[in-house]
Amino acid sequence: MRKLKLQVQMTIDGFVAGPNGELDWMWIAGKDENSFRDVINLADSCDTILLGRKMTREFVDYWEKVVDTQPDSPEQPLAQLMVNLRKVVFSRTQTSIKGRNLEVENGDLATAVQALKKEPGKDIMVYGGANFVSALISLNLIDEYYIFRTPVAIGSGLSIFTGRKILKLESTTKYKNGKTLEKYLPV
Repeated sequence: MRKLKLQVQMTIDGFVAGPNGELDWMWIAGKDENSFRDVINLADSCDTILLGRKMTREFVDYWEKVVDTQPDSPEQPLAQLMVNLRKVVFSRTQTSIKGRNLEVENGDLATAVQALKKEPGKDIMVYGGANFVSALISLNLIDEYYIFRTPVAIGSGLSIFTGRKILKLESTTKYKNGKTLEKYLPV
């Protein structure tokens, strides 16, 4: 059975975005070639991306723009993956959303994710948004957590954890810019 992997950027005080969805803190530490390579390798270990409806438009538009208009961008390898991988968007309100390799799922979240896990292929990646990821965590659907921790505290914001969740730290990778990649498994 395929695994559902969560990849998320997080502050040291546990937020994935500011109170109004701000993401400006993500780049405070600066870019790191090794962490970017790890993001690409994680994405390449999957053939399907799950997204919540609220973040889909920005996600799809950003990566399609990089692919279509920025051929010399250093983000091109990741952009190609983001555009070419199958994307399943979960929505209670929309039945279609424009985007390449994108389909909309309106069914029960747990049932749909379990069905996707049973399909043949590589693993499945989820990037967000915060409420969608929180729902997946609450339903115990995440098999591996990949948390890119940025060395900044923002004081308040959006969290993906709404209750107690015990995880086992599997590995930690440190980057020159001060970020870490922490891999956790459910206990």
